[in-house]
Amino acid sequence: MAKFRRRTCIILSLFILLIFSLMMGLKMLRPNKATFGDPFGLGLLPEVRQRTPHLEKNFDSQKNDKINSEINIKNLKSIDITVKPSIASEPYSEEQPSLNYNLHVFYYSWYGNPQFDGEYVHWNHPILKHWNPKISKNYPQGKHKPPDDIGSSFYPELGSYSSRDPSVIETHMKQIYSASIGVLALSWYPPNSHDENGESTDDLVPAILDKAHKYNLKVAFHIEPYYNRDDQSMYKNIKYIIDKYGNHPAFYRYKTKTGNALPMFYVYDSYITKPEQWANLLTVSGSQSIRNSPYDGLFIALLVEDKHKYDILQGGFDGIYTYFATNGFTYGSSYENWAKLKLFCDHFKLMFIPSVGPGYIDTSIRPWNAQNTRNRINGKYYETALRAALQTHPSVISITSFNEWHEGTQIEKAIPKRTSSTVYLDYRPHKPSLYLELTHKWSGIYSKERATYTLDQ
Repeated sequence: MAKFRRRTCIILSLFILLIFSLMMGLKMLRPNKATFGDPFGLGLLPEVRQRTPHLEKNFDSQKNDKINSEINIKNLKSIDITVKPSIASEPYSEEQPSLNYNLHVFYYSWYGNPQFDGEYVHWNHPILKHWNPKISKNYPQGKHKPPDDIGSSFYPELGSYSSRDPSVIETHMKQIYSASIGVLALSWYPPNSHDENGESTDDLVPAILDKAHKYNLKVAFHIEPYYNRDDQSMYKNIKYIIDKYGNHPAFYRYKTKTGNALPMFYVYDSYITKPEQWANLLTVSGSQSIRNSPYDGLFIALLVEDKHKYDILQGGFDGIYTYFATNGFTYGSSYENWAKLKLFCDHFKLMFIPSVGPGYIDTSIRPWNAQNTRNRINGKYYETALRAALQTHPSVISITSFNEWHEGTQIEKAIPKRTSSTVYLDYRPHKPSLYLELTHKWSGIYSKERATYTLDQ
């Protein structure tokens, strides 16, 4: 009887072992793409997988450090190595971003290439001479020669593009949308006028407005210092802008505390015009006054020096902005002065719009200006600026810039590129969308904080 029980136990144990073996065998046959195959959900983080190929490139860590330093390396003896601009990638986030219409970005439509413009425009920017001939003679002369040699220390993902290319405008609007920026402040010259290195771009405004509207973006105007800009020409040009573009659904209007919805105009280099002339346009009693007319608006002056704030007040402006993405370069661009400027603006009922940027480097066009370079520090410089701006409780924050490539302030996507004469800077070890993603993050933070200290939304 005892022997029978022992035999039964052995058979039962073997049967259990067989069942267990079958279960383990079936488990090993599970497909590699099973839902829970990646530990701790790493499969849900595409940036981890996209970043991995960088580790496979034939650059050791020392070379990577050199490539990422904020210096253009000239006259390399190596063979040309060019990373071709890829097809423009989609916005990094598939979710619908919440656009922040109190976050503005300066946008430039002055770039051109042979395909759309018959020649390169702005990418071939001349190397500017220092005002001191003794200093100037120590630096290279001439113009850049696109497409491989452009007037920038970074290289765009879209290559040396044309601002007239509909696909470029579309991609730009997608990128701005993905960053949760609600308003682009378009650099603007009157019809048939332009900066000294460009061409007239007013005819591009309708296409930009249409594409912006597709992504629920708004467009404000950044009035450049065109030839003979004064109170009379400004009156004509403001009337032109509002008459021609004011009824477009993408035309930006800011809702004031009094409930009025007024167009906003940033006025670059406003200080070069005497405050008495501005007062003719911007005060109720002025000879060219637009106040309380269909052409009234919010006019935002550029403050560079501390003394400019009194001229801005006398000129009848509605606010100030600081533009430059160079902490310490001017009084206005220095973070340490923003609290005092905000107090001044609050006292005189002016808007204070601090300008933040990801960094600054213009040595591709001003090789003698290295002292004003501001290293991006992998996004830390940008986040420091945004944090400083938020501490002033501003009604609006402006970003310098979306695509001012000459001064290296762009948040637009940039890619690695290396030629026989130049190593362009890039955003590695991060993705080309780094600064769009950081902007998206801080846009949300700003929206939440703004709601706690202002009611004029």
